[in-house]
Amino acid sequence: MKKQTRRKARNSDRMRPEYDFSKGTRGKHAARYASGTNVVVLAPDVASHFRTADDVNETLRAVARLIERRKSRTRHETA
Repeated sequence: MKKQTRRKARNSDRMRPEYDFSKGTRGKHAARYASGTNVVVLAPDVASHFRTADDVNETLRAVARLIERRKSRTRHETA
């Protein structure tokens, strides 16, 4: 004899009473998301070296400049 599967009634059109979005703002973060903002989560040991996001960005820009200099230096040496 086959087991009968029970199907739950579809409540897709109803919202649970504990969810209250009456004061929500639609699209509140959409512009920022669309602008291409990347969120990077730093490991705790790395994050402990930086106080603010600006400190992280400043350091990453400095590292990026160093990488570009090294790339351009190796291009000149091989040419």
